[in-house]
Amino acid sequence: MKAFLILEDGTVFRGKAFGAAKEVISEIVFNTSMAGYPEVLTDPSYAGQAVCMTYPLIGNYGICPEDLESSRPWPDALIVREACETPSNFRSDMTLQHFLEKYEVPGIEGIDTRALVKILREKGTMNGCVTTNEHYELEKLLPKLKAYSCGKVVARVSCREKYEVKGSVSLEENGPVTGHAVFDPERYEQYRDGDRALKEKRPSLVRALNGTGLKIALLDVGAKRNIAASLAMRGADVTVWPAMTRAEDIIASNPDGIMLSNGPGDPKECTSIIREIRKLYDSDIPIFAICLGHQLLALATGADTYKLKYGHRGGNHPVKDLTTGRVYISSQNHGYAVDEKSLDPAVAEPLFVNVNDGTNEGLSYRNKNIFTVQFHPEACPGPQDTGFLFDRFIENIRKGGQN
Repeated sequence: MKAFLILEDGTVFRGKAFGAAKEVISEIVFNTSMAGYPEVLTDPSYAGQAVCMTYPLIGNYGICPEDLESSRPWPDALIVREACETPSNFRSDMTLQHFLEKYEVPGIEGIDTRALVKILREKGTMNGCVTTNEHYELEKLLPKLKAYSCGKVVARVSCREKYEVKGSVSLEENGPVTGHAVFDPERYEQYRDGDRALKEKRPSLVRALNGTGLKIALLDVGAKRNIAASLAMRGADVTVWPAMTRAEDIIASNPDGIMLSNGPGDPKECTSIIREIRKLYDSDIPIFAICLGHQLLALATGADTYKLKYGHRGGNHPVKDLTTGRVYISSQNHGYAVDEKSLDPAVAEPLFVNVNDGTNEGLSYRNKNIFTVQFHPEACPGPQDTGFLFDRFIENIRKGGQN
C-alpha cells in the first residue's frame, strides 16, 4: 500500500505503508542510533512525535520484550528507509511489523531518509503527516500541520499509581554483579568494568553498595524502565511516583534520595510539576535528575529553557565533564535545552557541556546535594559510558554532603 509523508513546508515523500493503517499528524524528529529501535520506540520521551531512523535497515533483529523501556510504543509513527520483514534473532518474539500493528502505530518505508534529515537539519524540526490517503488535499492539510502541537504529554505517559522496584544486589570483591531488577545486570557489569577509575574504586564500592537498603523516590514524568533498574541494581529500593504527585507526599515517605526522570514535551508546559519540584529542591533531600527532569529543576530554580533547532537524539553525542575534562559518548533524546545564560551562578553551575554545539548537558547545584544531566546515563539504546553517575548519586546520599 502506498504511503505519504507530508511536511508542513509542503515537501512530500512517497513510500510504502507498514505497521498500522492509520493517518497521523505529528512532530517529525530523527534518531541517529544504528541499533536500539525497540528501546527508541518504547521511550516515553517520544510521545507526540514521529521518529525517523537514519540507519537504513530497521527491524532486522525483531522485537525482544526484555529490551523494551516501557509497556508500549509511544511515537505517533515510525519512518525508515527499509523495514526488515524477516528478522534473524533467537530472542525475537515478533517482527517490527507485528509490533506496530499490535499497538496501532503507522509506519512508512522506502523514502529517502537522508533527504528528510537534511531538510530537518537545515529548516529545523517541523510537523508532518503520515497517511495512506492518495487523494489528500495539500492546501487543506498544511494549516492543520502548522497548527499541531505535542501538547501536555507528560500526564499521558506517566504511571497512574505509585509502584515499587525492589533493589537486590550482590557484589563480590572481584566477582560478577547479580541483581533482581527489570533488565539483565550483565549490562551493568559491562560499563562498571569498562571504567578504569571506577574499577580502581571497586573494593570500597562493594562494601558501600552491598545491601544499601536506600530508599529512592523516582518522579515519573516519562521514565524509562532502566532508570529504576539502574538504581535497583545498586541495592536501592525504588518507589516510582506519578508525575502529578504532591511534593509533600514524596517528602512524607522519607526517601534517602529523589530521582527526576526523563520525559516528553516542552518543559515550560509542566507548570504544576515545576512548582512541586521547587518544594523538593527546598527539602534538601539529595536529588539526581535526567533529561526532562534536568530541565524542570532548572526552571524551578529560576533558569530558562529553549527549543533546539532539531534536537539531540541518538547514541553518539560527546559530552565533556567540566570537573575532570574527560569526554564521554552519551545517549540522548531531547528537543529542549537549559539556557546557561539564564543560570544564577549562586544557585547552579554547569557540570557537563555538549562538545558538538556547546549546549548545556548538566548542572551542579551550589550548597545542595543535587546534580542533573541532560543525557541518559541509563542508556538503552546507546553507550553506557556514564552509568557511573548512578554510583555517584548513591555515594552522595551516603556521604550526605553537598556538591
